[in-house]
Amino acid sequence: MVSALAARGWTRFGWDAGIAAWVEAALPHAIASMEDPALAEWWDCEDTWFIGVDALHNDESGAVSGQPLAGQAVDFIHETFGAMPPLHRAQVSVVSPGYPRPRRGESEAGFRYRDRRFAAHVDGLKFEGPDRRRTIAEPHAFILGIPMNDAPADAAPLVVWEGSHEVIRAGMADFLKDVPRADWGRVDITDAYVAARKRAFETCPMVEVHARPGECYLMHRLAVHGVKGWEARCEGDPENRIIAYFRPEIAGGAEAWLDQP
Repeated sequence: MVSALAARGWTRFGWDAGIAAWVEAALPHAIASMEDPALAEWWDCEDTWFIGVDALHNDESGAVSGQPLAGQAVDFIHETFGAMPPLHRAQVSVVSPGYPRPRRGESEAGFRYRDRRFAAHVDGLKFEGPDRRRTIAEPHAFILGIPMNDAPADAAPLVVWEGSHEVIRAGMADFLKDVPRADWGRVDITDAYVAARKRAFETCPMVEVHARPGECYLMHRLAVHGVKGWEARCEGDPENRIIAYFRPEIAGGAEAWLDQP
């Protein structure tokens, strides 16, 4: 699994009793967050996407209602990255039939990118202003995705460009080589990032990643990824697909984000 994460930029873990127990405890809270009027602003794309940032009521260890976040994937994180960083409240990412639809205020070009390139991006690069200039504002350690309901494989799956993490790393390293390290988290990396992402599209195969409750997947923090449209048409499809995501920030900031394996 270490080699898969290093080579492909992601790895999947099979069914695990610890993850399954966590999902059972967390799912009612995830559903409640979707229905919470205080979180209604997270419904977007004409109500086909609940973005759900920080929507799950877990503690810093990931536990929900006393049920710990545990299992093979968590053990792997400890062995690969060291102690688990303090965890934020998980994102509850929910996609419904009909996705993609335009986001509020999204330009035609922006929606075309969402539709054709699945809104592919590297997490943690925040944009500001009308020109959407990006910085390494939230450097993550890793991305852990935990499916919470049994959705079909073609119900808005995660897509990853395999090997793109090293393409992004190379592009960012070349751009930042003459920038003082203390400024890495503040400098505008937009043009270098867009160019590296384009190379990833051209050179890296895109794969669809699907898992069922009790399974999960771990993605490299630099991997280019997105969400494919909802294509499931089988009778009995669920009303949505629900995935919890943890993206803790990496100790060491932008330098560690780029330098560490």
